[in-house]
Amino acid sequence: MLRCGKKHICAVVACIIFGSILICSWKDLQLQNNITRKFFPQATTASPAGQLCRGKPAQNAITALKDNRTFIISPYFDDRESKVTRVIGIVHHEDVKQLYCWFCCPPDGKIYVSKAKIDVHSDRFGFPYGAADIVCLEPENCDPTHVSIHQSPRGNIDQLPRFEIKNRKAETFSVDFTVCISAMFGNYNNVLQFIQSMEMYKILGVQKVVIYKNNCSHLMEKVLKFYVEEGTVEIIPWPINSHLKVSSKWHFMQDGTHIGYYGQITALNDCIYRNMQRSKFVVLNDADEIILPLKHPDWKSMMSSLQEQNPGTGIFLFENHIFPETVSTHMFNISSWNTVPGVNILQHVHREPDRKDVFNPKKMIIDPRKVIQTSVHSVLRAYGNSVNVPMDVALIYHCRVPLQGNLPRESLIRDTTLWRYNLSLVMNVNKVLYQTVL
Repeated sequence: MLRCGKKHICAVVACIIFGSILICSWKDLQLQNNITRKFFPQATTASPAGQLCRGKPAQNAITALKDNRTFIISPYFDDRESKVTRVIGIVHHEDVKQLYCWFCCPPDGKIYVSKAKIDVHSDRFGFPYGAADIVCLEPENCDPTHVSIHQSPRGNIDQLPRFEIKNRKAETFSVDFTVCISAMFGNYNNVLQFIQSMEMYKILGVQKVVIYKNNCSHLMEKVLKFYVEEGTVEIIPWPINSHLKVSSKWHFMQDGTHIGYYGQITALNDCIYRNMQRSKFVVLNDADEIILPLKHPDWKSMMSSLQEQNPGTGIFLFENHIFPETVSTHMFNISSWNTVPGVNILQHVHREPDRKDVFNPKKMIIDPRKVIQTSVHSVLRAYGNSVNVPMDVALIYHCRVPLQGNLPRESLIRDTTLWRYNLSLVMNVNKVLYQTVL
């Protein structure tokens, strides 16, 4: 076996056996970056049976590189502009200066090294670490199946983590709507509201919910297990606090933390690319938020109408409205639900009025194939247009602690849109509760 630690011997043997190494560079207009191509023939020792590509298979949702300043989530094939691999990751915005993609090319497992463009997303909100796209141009005559990320174009690939490149094969959409929830943390135990949200999503037309889970209560684990076995939920383990000091705030507080809100922005971007080939639409919201259509019975008919009215649009933004959990009604006081931890959203149908000169944040339904980078309340880079959906078409029902806690009840706006779904919702929630919590 050739060992690159013995540099002079390795160089001589490599020249004798394999001939010269091909090196060439060219400028890619999309990446605006000089990319160096290097082909490294595979070592003469045989790979393990059935294993074409060398390197250590990545086992976790978050993989730290040896610099401990770069964390890889997953690579995705992206040919919307040029033939690249786009690696979703987290990097220190100042310390990480250069990275290289080590591609594995079938059918013979040759290694091709390409210098990466490191594109740190603009929405870091002051934290030293942020979401990043690590973008590498792929070889012209190769469709690599795996890639390793390294700080150098030289080294021993057997010591590097190896990642499968997803989205290589085009697929027909398996679902219409996928909801991305990031991230579940803080020993999450709002069980009743979570089940109600899940059942509302299904009523509105959702087939898949992807949850980036840091931690939750034992009871919540039981509920998640039910939805996973049902086929509705996909869990992405999200142990980000094993790698970085995380903040539960969205903006930097000068408190020594590394990244905001448990890496929410990174998870959202990964969820978009993870579902780019399999879902017609991706919905970016939290578990306590529900996009309620006012003119349509479900999301499918609503989005069909919105697309017809807004051709070429791939990003639809919906306004968030707070329904304070501190103001309730006696309706739907279901005794069996009172033993379940969490909020009963059917009892909270009063929303806070708009405040003068205060922006209502938005959440989104997107066509994932038209998005390059996203933040939480808007996309950062996309193809096509964005449109703000009028409040008379839909709004986000967001049941949580009040933002205007001093308002008397009579200053709130009674809005019972949610009750249109009460028969199906109560029946479906009861079915889940009796199979899990009760």
